[in-house]
Amino acid sequence: MNYRAARTNMVESQVRTNKVTDQGVIDALLEVPRELFVPAPLRGIAYVDKDLDLGGGRHLMEPMVLARLLQTAALRAGDRVLDIGCGTGYAVALAAGLVRQVVGLEPVQPHARRARELLAELKIANAEIVEGALSSGAPGRGPFDVILLSGSVPEVPAALKGQLADGGRLLAVVKRAIGLGQATLTQRLGEIYSTRVLFDAATPLLPEFEPRESFVF
Repeated sequence: MNYRAARTNMVESQVRTNKVTDQGVIDALLEVPRELFVPAPLRGIAYVDKDLDLGGGRHLMEPMVLARLLQTAALRAGDRVLDIGCGTGYAVALAAGLVRQVVGLEPVQPHARRARELLAELKIANAEIVEGALSSGAPGRGPFDVILLSGSVPEVPAALKGQLADGGRLLAVVKRAIGLGQATLTQRLGEIYSTRVLFDAATPLLPEFEPRESFVF
């Protein structure tokens, strides 16, 4: 399979046609070999326009959704980025070519190990993978200019918002119990946080954020 041609087709048919115009994001999508970040049996469909199951509660996000989130993040060369639930590190690799430093948070050990292997293989030196609870973020490595959640959540934990730098941007798909999720942008200005909805997305839930069942007596 000609993966470079598949990357070009992904950008032209899925990304550019869905309001993604940021040239840095487009160049990253054309350069990073998405097929390496999925299990070998899925490489033939690595560039389809849907979320791909990596196992362990992780998915490779639909290209259009991820591209629009990265574009909205307005990544800058001096930014520090945190990717929550980074899986095998695809979004980490995309962002690393556009910013100063990326931290990928992934407690599923096989995925964290594979992400480290791929970063080394692709010679990406400004990114690291750390293991820990997703809801806690990476407070010892913050604050961050951009926080990306690589999966949907019922709500964005306050602990993650608190790790944004002043002027920071947090991108997440917020998915309630019923219906599609909504991609959202949360921005911090001093101690004020503002949130706006960007578009609908069917991004799978990060299982660590599933609400616990409660009993009514």
